[in-house]
Amino acid sequence: MSRLFRSFLSIVLVAVTTLLVSCSSPTTAKIPTTYTPEKIESLQTQLAPIQKVRERMSELGNLIEDENWTGVRGLVRGPFGFLRQDMRYLSEKLLNKDQKKAQELANELFNDIVQIDSAAKERNYDVASAKFNEAIRNFDAFLDIIP
Repeated sequence: MSRLFRSFLSIVLVAVTTLLVSCSSPTTAKIPTTYTPEKIESLQTQLAPIQKVRERMSELGNLIEDENWTGVRGLVRGPFGFLRQDMRYLSEKLLNKDQKKAQELANELFNDIVQIDSAAKERNYDVASAKFNEAIRNFDAFLDIIP
């Protein structure tokens, strides 16, 4: 008799568990749709080194104008060295709606800077100047996304 009772009890427990699991609603993580003041403050802190590089873009432009290729390569490889990492890190902290565009602009800017470095190595003023102008547009578009 006890064996029959245990089998019956097992079936009832399985049925109750199945019912409870199937009737429960999944928990969904709430995805923020706006920036909180704390989040904006955090983003602005992370933005500071990126803005410092942006301020030095005029220096890069002057070096290209003067065809100072050693200076161009030194600036690109030195003070601009962490730009990609900083922009990628900041992009990941943005809301989902802004992340993809920020990451695309960061990649485009990095590619522009790589091409400026390559043009400086080849002493190609036309390419360096054109890529500099694209870099400025991509940089400013990136900064426009940040709240």
